[in-house]
Amino acid sequence: MVMSNCSLKVAVICSSNMNRSMEAHAFLSKKGFNVKSYGTGDKVKLPGNAPDRPNVYDFGTTYDEIYNDLSSKDRQYYTQNGLLHMLDRNRRIKLKPERFQTSNEKFDILITCEERVYDQVIECMELKLSQNNEAVHLINIDIQDNHEDATVGSFLICELVQLLAKSGDLDNDIDELLHEFESKFDKTVLHTVLFY
Repeated sequence: MVMSNCSLKVAVICSSNMNRSMEAHAFLSKKGFNVKSYGTGDKVKLPGNAPDRPNVYDFGTTYDEIYNDLSSKDRQYYTQNGLLHMLDRNRRIKLKPERFQTSNEKFDILITCEERVYDQVIECMELKLSQNNEAVHLINIDIQDNHEDATVGSFLICELVQLLAKSGDLDNDIDELLHEFESKFDKTVLHTVLFY
């Protein structure tokens, strides 16, 4: 087993900080990484009992409150589609979904789960321009937003973070490491360097 580099600060980011980012957050935490998770959407959106009627919550609404709300609406339906199980996992990890745009934390690596979220992170970081010029690597791995793909995606993200954590000079090695990852898993990643 590879020892994780716990000094590496990692953020995993999806749209609602519910499924993909939380699955990866849970998995990376178990492996000993210093990890946080975020969403970039305007609201937290979960599927409803009809395609045109999602459940929409403000960021900051606790996982407990969302769990209880869905339970009271239709416990059987939200148990069958896995949302209550997902929320139960989430509330064991942290209190509530957090929005990346309102965070002041600094990370070494930001990993997004879809290209739209990657673009939103770039936009957010460009608006927060600072004079410190501390680099952060933003990497995107496309992961479909369903339970099965989120689980597989969490393994991929962990493989990537373990690979990056082994580097003694991440800024110098990252292009080669990402190429190695893409070849091994037949996945295309996006990468850019942003600054705090």
